[in-house]
Amino acid sequence: MSPTPLRRRLARLLPHRRRHWIELVVALLLSPAILLGVAAALTPLPEGLRGRDEGASVSTVFLDRHGAVLLETRAGDGTRARRLRLADAGDRAIRAVIAAEDKRFAYHPGVDPLAVLRAMGGLVVERRVVSGGSTISQQLARTLVPRPRTVLGKLREMALAIRIEASLSKDRILEEYLNRVAFGPGLRGIEAASRFYFDKPTRDLSLAEAAALAGLPRGPSLYDPRRGTERLQRRRDRVLDRMREAGSASEDAVRAAKAEPIALAPRGGGLGIPHLRRALATGAIDASTGPLAGRAASITTTIDRGLQREIEILALSTVERLAARNVTAASVVVLDNATSEILAYVGSPDIENAARLGHNDGALAKRQPGSSLKPFVYGLAMERLGLTAASALPDVDLHFPTPEGDYHPRNYDGRFHGLVRARDALASSYNVPAVVLAARTGPEAILGRLHDLGFASLDRPARHYGLGLALGDGEVRLVELAAAYATIARGGLYLPPRAVRAAIDPDGKPLPSLAPAPRRVLDPRIAFVLTDILSDDRARLATFGGDSALELPFPVAAKTGTSKGFRDNVAVGFSAGATVAVWVGNFDGSPMNGVSGVTGAGPLFHDAMLAAARAVPTKGDFERPEGLVEVEVCALSGGRPTSACPHRRVEIVPRDASLASCDVHVRARVDRRNGLLAGPACPDASVEERVFERFDPSLVSWARGAGRPLLPADSSPFCPSTEPASPAARLRIAYPPDGARFVHDPAIAAQEGIRVRIDAPDRATSVRLVVDGRSFDLRPPFERTLPLVPGTHVLRAEAQGATSDEVTFSVE
Repeated sequence: MSPTPLRRRLARLLPHRRRHWIELVVALLLSPAILLGVAAALTPLPEGLRGRDEGASVSTVFLDRHGAVLLETRAGDGTRARRLRLADAGDRAIRAVIAAEDKRFAYHPGVDPLAVLRAMGGLVVERRVVSGGSTISQQLARTLVPRPRTVLGKLREMALAIRIEASLSKDRILEEYLNRVAFGPGLRGIEAASRFYFDKPTRDLSLAEAAALAGLPRGPSLYDPRRGTERLQRRRDRVLDRMREAGSASEDAVRAAKAEPIALAPRGGGLGIPHLRRALATGAIDASTGPLAGRAASITTTIDRGLQREIEILALSTVERLAARNVTAASVVVLDNATSEILAYVGSPDIENAARLGHNDGALAKRQPGSSLKPFVYGLAMERLGLTAASALPDVDLHFPTPEGDYHPRNYDGRFHGLVRARDALASSYNVPAVVLAARTGPEAILGRLHDLGFASLDRPARHYGLGLALGDGEVRLVELAAAYATIARGGLYLPPRAVRAAIDPDGKPLPSLAPAPRRVLDPRIAFVLTDILSDDRARLATFGGDSALELPFPVAAKTGTSKGFRDNVAVGFSAGATVAVWVGNFDGSPMNGVSGVTGAGPLFHDAMLAAARAVPTKGDFERPEGLVEVEVCALSGGRPTSACPHRRVEIVPRDASLASCDVHVRARVDRRNGLLAGPACPDASVEERVFERFDPSLVSWARGAGRPLLPADSSPFCPSTEPASPAARLRIAYPPDGARFVHDPAIAAQEGIRVRIDAPDRATSVRLVVDGRSFDLRPPFERTLPLVPGTHVLRAEAQGATSDEVTFSVE
């Protein structure tokens, strides 16, 4: 091969030996570059630049409904990180970063020879590092593949930088740098730093702010403005000078930027929906989006940040107020009635309080709701049994046979109230009437209705819950309870609760969302009647008294519930605009000390509803649908009043409702001399007409005990009545039911027994109970306890010449 022209020229100009040394020097100078080139060719491109990796994962930012930041979760590597496209970075930030880190970025192949020589010269002269020689590509390489701080490590970094430059465009390299390099302690990428320090996107940074952030990668901890801004301000000003020298910022712009103080954005307080964040990540709430963990970089929630913070404070204050009564936890859910969007969500007052098990989410925990399920039992009875708000129901001592044994409901106040209208029974939360309706509709139908209302937590067969389902014996979630009450508020249309308005994936694309359509569950007339009852302060006076926590300065339909053993309190209700559901109790299931729904959850409900009204202004009264009319009814029986009814009131009922005439109040002629029924032979001077009451046999015992004006059983001996005796059909054995089966336990045989109860005509003064042929004479209230004797037994009752149907029961 012939010598190259350059070598021929050198051969003519230089002696042979001198030429040999020059060629050797040139070879030595070129060999590092050749070696780096070979090393670069053999170095694989990092996985992070060929696909996604853990280091490329981003934070998930949770925003409130108005775009304010609620919470930012860290990426997989524990940093705050947000993905930024170069096109969205803004010109100021790009110019600042290049000026600060690599002014010849556009021209070098990954390693800047001039910068390397300058760094080496400074090291030789000053015997310390005076300036760094790393390019943007080298810093990116060092971030992707950490190296030891040795000469060999530096050479490997340079080789990787050259490999990156050979594989990616300059724009892609700069974009990866902006997204992967640390711009502060725990902050990966310039966008995360811009949001954290200045609460704005990178594209909106001022020149001074862009220069400040551009200076951070040199020493993320050293220049951290949270530790003071003096060092960062000096570093920022140097970056600004470099921008002026490079011609990327004018003299006037630099002067103005240097005069601008470093003003950091204040960090928000509060807990920032930690429980809701977890529920959205796992898909435990809002099925329209599914689990969002690893799928979303930005989630715009339905939360109202101001209301959320206020509810958090109220929940914490409630727990502190009730701490002496062994209350350690509270949860609140607030829904917008129109959309079923969650406006506030407090799983516990403090998720960091391990002693109080604050990590538990009371909005999703299964707890007994107590009486708060009663409205749905009444609604079902209105639909299937023709019940109206005026219908009369028995609130007396009743026993209900079940496959598991005798069910004997009691009222919260320990008393029975006799004949009560459905309005008063529901508003005052009497237990017995609710169980009566449950027995008439059946637990299967009730469970089906609750499933229609979104109570997926009730996942056992109806037999498991039995009639106690009407009193809240099943366990439900607070968010389900809120959605069910919001269904009443919407006139019977069910919508599952929603917590997400929009979600964006790490690439900036919106995630799909399937919003379910409203589903009709309740007739709008029934929904309004329930609303009218639950907002009737007068109807609940008997139980809650005046000026209770459920009374507010605007119309609110509300209900409380207390579980067995005072383990759970709930208060739930709605205005025309919002629904509020509150739970108070202990996550470990321990009982509270004498705290009921109205004293525990009630005050928190009251304050939360006031706060919700400020976020969702009420529209005034509840909207009344067509098809309802106001009718006058007897205040006691709920029937159409007769001339004998002394008290009346107006009630709202469906236009097609069938109301029977009152059969409780009757007029009768009595002998003034003894108050007994007057026969035709009584002289007019000794007779007067009075209004009496006549009840079903199941209510007679209560009526006597309450001193009700019962129709006299006997006629006056001075002038006997010819009115026929009460029909035999009104004499019956109320308990046990025919065909009942009981199990005999020898271990407690001395304590076991069956309490036989007889419903007799209101005129009966004595009843004969016949048990297997043996007779017992009974006086009011016509009850007797029989010992449990194995075998089959037959009961019969006799009174006033009438005989009841026989009842057979067995003891095993």
